[in-house]
Formats: sequence, C-alpha cells, structure tokens
Amino acid sequence: MKVILTEEVLGLGEPGKIVEVAPGYARNFLVPRKLAVYVNSGNAKELEHNKKRLERKSLRLNAAALGVADRLNGQTLTFDVRTGKDGKLYGSITSADVAEKMKEQFDMVVDRRKITLSDSIRNLGTFEVSVHLMGETKATLNVVVTDSNITVVPTPVAAVVVAEVPEVPEVAVEDAE
Repeated sequence: MKVILTEEVLGLGEPGKIVEVAPGYARNFLVPRKLAVYVNSGNAKELEHNKKRLERKSLRLNAAALGVADRLNGQTLTFDVRTGKDGKLYGSITSADVAEKMKEQFDMVVDRRKITLSDSIRNLGTFEVSVHLMGETKATLNVVVTDSNITVVPTPVAAVVVAEVPEVPEVAVEDAE
C-alpha cells in the first residue's frame, strides 16, 4: 500500500515521500498517528502543491538540527550510580535515562528512541552515545558513569600537639624468688 509521509519516519523517509508499506502498518500505525496519509488523487495534487513549502521547511529543520548537533557534540553527561564491589552497576543506564539527563542538563527534550547506545551501560567508565536529530544529522555525547558510593572527603590537616612528657622516676624492681 502506498502512503505519503507527513512526518519523518525512521527507516522510511522524510515528509513528502511516497513509500510502499504493508497495509497493516499503514492502517494501524502510520495513519492514526498522522505520520502518513493514503495516496489518492487529492492527496497527490496537494503534495505537488505543497512541495516547495515542504522543501523550505525541511531546509529550516535541517539547519536547526545542525545547530543542535554542534551544541551537543562532545558534551558530557555524568551519572552518579550505586555499584557493587566489583564496579558493576545495580541495573543499567538506558536511553530513557540519557534522555532524562539531557532534559535536566541541557533543557532539551529528546525522544528516547532517537538515542542509540552502542552497548548497554552496566559498568563504570566513559561511553559514547549517538543522538539521531533529523535525517542524516546525528550528535555524539560522552556519558561518564561514576560510583556514588565513593565520596571524596577532604582530609583535615592533623594538628601537631607537642606535650611535655613528665619524667618518670626509676623504680627498682626486686625479684621475688
């Protein structure tokens, strides 16, 4: 079944593209979520009419995505988590956790499905995370996982107290035999 995409759909394409999909996918997912419309003569004419508007919108969104990518590339998110004795996390850090931390730290809302972890984060260390922004635009973040159980407490400088030691008189010890 052919549909016209009205929004970007990962794996299918950009807005305005006519794609062939399974009928159930179109009927149950794309059309109800207004991600696509069915291809018919009216929608095809409307697509041709709106093509220039869609191109301008696409250029504007790509420019915005490039700006966001420049802002995010190389940034660091730090997670303080509880770990066991061998440095393994209790649980793991997921893409939803990364999205929540991005909202806190950068005041930026990113869908968790657009965040790609190369491997599940279950250990302490530094990891690279990819964020798909739009089209081919991606940003790469560094995620640093530290142990919250380890607290660095500044050690106070020990005060040296010099006390006078009183002289102890020698006592003769007699052997009791």
